Amino acid sequence: MDRRVVIVEPKASWPTEFEAISKSLKDALGPLALRVDHIGSTAVPGLPAKDRIDIQLTVAALDKGRLVPALARAGFIDQDIGQDHRPPGASGPDANWRKLFFQAGSGRPVNLHVRAEGMPNQRYALLFRDYLRADPEAAAAYARLKRALAALGIDPGVYADVKDPACDLIYIAAEAWAAKTGWAAR
Repeated sequence: MDRRVVIVEPKASWPTEFEAISKSLKDALGPLALRVDHIGSTAVPGLPAKDRIDIQLTVAALDKGRLVPALARAGFIDQDIGQDHRPPGASGPDANWRKLFFQAGSGRPVNLHVRAEGMPNQRYALLFRDYLRADPEAAAAYARLKRALAALGIDPGVYADVKDPACDLIYIAAEAWAAKTGWAAR
């Protein structure tokens, strides 16, 4: 199997595909789903990305006993990843960066990041997305980085490890932007 990262031009269908997946998640999870957000590069208009929809499911608690069976019924497979990348300077316990991670079992490729409400990793994904939506120059620079990394033909895990420090730099700028604009997750 070819495991190279492929970056594609933005697709007009990504938001509509997210909406359909979001509805099925809400139907499957009911009140367990506090919010379902389109995150990642496919959530930023005009941004090239891997053709994989990233979704953040916000829950009250990371209760695997309740979430894994419900998400399995919705067609998602637990990938047994329990921790997000922790950016430099992040305070608080490592538990603040816990998550559950699932992928669609078939059909449209989807990464489902399940995070607890109010945790810094839940906020990180939303702020990162909103900042890139608001700053086309930062989004363009991020796109150049992603294309250059993909052109190296590296393993997806290495791609993510190399990209994380760049995301941290974007996040630092996003925090300044959030303070200046009064941004809050909506």
